[in-house]
Amino acid sequence: MEEMEEELKCPVCGSFYREPIILPCSHNLCQACARNILVQTPESESPQSRRASGSGVSDYDYLDLDKMSLYSEADSGYGSYGGFASAPTTPCQKSPNGVRVFPPAMPPPATHLSPALAPVPRNSCITCPQCHRSLILDDRGLRGFPKNRVLEGVIDRYQQSKAAALKCQLCEKAPKEATVMCEQCDVFYCDPCRLRCHPPRGPLAKHRLVPPAQGRVSRRLSPRKVSTCTDHELENHSMYCVQCKMPVCYQCLEEGKHSSHEVKALGAMWKLHKSQLSQALNGLSDRAKEAKEFLVQLRNMVQQIQENSVEFEACLVAQCDALIDALNRRKAQLLARVNKEHEHKLKVVRDQISHCTVKLRQTTGLMEYCLEVIKENDPSGFLQISDALIRRVHLTEDQWGKGTLTPRMTTDFDLSLDNSPLLQSIHQLDFVQMKVPATPILQLEECCTHNNSATLSWKQPPLSTVPAEGYILELDDGNGGQFREVYVGKETMCTVDGLHFNSTYNARIKAFNKTGVSQYSKTLVLQTSEVAWFAFDPGSAHSDIIFSNDNLTVTCSSYDDRVVLGKTGFSKGVHYWELTVDRYDNHPDPAFGVARIDVMKDVMLGKDDKAWAMYVDNNRSWFMHNNSHTNRTEGGITKGATIGVLLDLNRKNLTFFINDEQQGPIAFENVEGLFFPAVSLNRNVQVTLHTGLPVPDFYSSRASIA
Repeated sequence: MEEMEEELKCPVCGSFYREPIILPCSHNLCQACARNILVQTPESESPQSRRASGSGVSDYDYLDLDKMSLYSEADSGYGSYGGFASAPTTPCQKSPNGVRVFPPAMPPPATHLSPALAPVPRNSCITCPQCHRSLILDDRGLRGFPKNRVLEGVIDRYQQSKAAALKCQLCEKAPKEATVMCEQCDVFYCDPCRLRCHPPRGPLAKHRLVPPAQGRVSRRLSPRKVSTCTDHELENHSMYCVQCKMPVCYQCLEEGKHSSHEVKALGAMWKLHKSQLSQALNGLSDRAKEAKEFLVQLRNMVQQIQENSVEFEACLVAQCDALIDALNRRKAQLLARVNKEHEHKLKVVRDQISHCTVKLRQTTGLMEYCLEVIKENDPSGFLQISDALIRRVHLTEDQWGKGTLTPRMTTDFDLSLDNSPLLQSIHQLDFVQMKVPATPILQLEECCTHNNSATLSWKQPPLSTVPAEGYILELDDGNGGQFREVYVGKETMCTVDGLHFNSTYNARIKAFNKTGVSQYSKTLVLQTSEVAWFAFDPGSAHSDIIFSNDNLTVTCSSYDDRVVLGKTGFSKGVHYWELTVDRYDNHPDPAFGVARIDVMKDVMLGKDDKAWAMYVDNNRSWFMHNNSHTNRTEGGITKGATIGVLLDLNRKNLTFFINDEQQGPIAFENVEGLFFPAVSLNRNVQVTLHTGLPVPDFYSSRASIA
């Protein structure tokens, strides 16, 4: 019951209601709190002035919304009467419940009278602190509002059920434990509040103070207060006004404003409204149950989110560590290449240093030797070796001049690390889709079948945050066999044509993205039509064919035969349709039968190998396929004749009928594949197609015997 406590507290004082009254907006207020938030209005807005001007129609006059600034959470905290310069603005305050209220402009005078009996300022207005609806009080003041006895009883029972110690009802902040209760005031006091608010002198000296526990018992044993009429205070409520939706007394019915209203017995309406409230509570109880289950789901989601967060963070850390490891490995490889280049440069330079050092030593020795030779004074001896020395000096000089004094290696490293793509990749490093999409939901209200076509619609779950890049729709073969893909794409609706008639298909859908595929949806069972309903197909017909009657009736504008196909193809089952001859002039020979979708359209049906037909005139008929004429049979057609075509793909044969009689033997056998109903005719013939027909009874019985 603790969850109910907020319903039992006044929105102004934040404490349990004391002597609650019911405002016309159905909200409740303590009687004392209602007095505290009264605001005095200008004289021109009083009920008396309104009645005098003829504008008033009720005891409670609501202020015009354009003359009253009502408080809302977006307001600045002040409410005022716009248009009246003499009306001071009144600052808003917040109650303990968080509801903003309008306090009185002047503090109420000190009085020992109860709030109901204390005088109310003339022309007072009260604003509901919950819905902010304002109204002007009449001469009765707060006594004009009915008292909520039911709410008082609920509060009494609630307080009695609480096992905790009784608290003082007048403490402003943290209520202290009550020490006494006044039986006359019906209020629990702590010692400080009793000394301040209930002094033992004056009229209060005669009040009886009892211990809180005894006061609780006396409350429980006190008789239920009888609700009295607000207009006739000495009369109890005895009837219920249906129009005003309020209890009334017998004087209200005789002389009051309810005299012409429909009334019912108070007890009967009491039981009726209790029953209605109970029924309404049943629905609310279901919603509360759903809300509790939803809260359990949300709490489980909190736990799951925390677990998934830990798992995701660990995965992220592992991925980043892997990137760091890969970068460190690449760093080591690049450093190895730099060291190798470093060693190579040093080796080349050192080799050149060694080579130049040797050569320089040789050159220096030659130079010193030549200088010593020049010092010799023996001409003949000098001339004997001078030519050889001169040649050696020139040769040595030439050797130094062939790039010997140019470094074979530069000091710069001809390597430049191209790290811009990697830096760009690091800057662009972000989360990509790491999960498969949620399982799609088939929208049953949009899934349907028509003839041998099935339309399916699906969507992602409402709370799904993982996008799907596409969907895969699968159907079985209509016999409970293996599923096969019939659609792959981004659309969320697909129509599958060419299914078997009178077959049951199972369909399922799954979503996919770069990460993978989702689970399959629930399997949907689809039943195709037992019989086919179709019309002629203008899209595939010859241009000379003329259509009418919603494409069920055709004729031709040419004297040559032209072919028209039906819209529906058959590959399984037994199918029967009829054509009636609406016009038959000059004894033409139209052809009826079945054909492939790519049959020739400008010759008689049956001239090529894509059609199986019976052509007939007014005396006889022939069967024709691939320009081969067989089984001439007597009996033709006239205006009004009916031609029946029976395609039995279970037994793989084709049979024709004229006026409900079989025309010749079975026309064709071993027919299998996909066939479309077909007709060829010229301008002398007009036929109408009839579909959705059951297989003739005589054929069904013959097939069952066979």
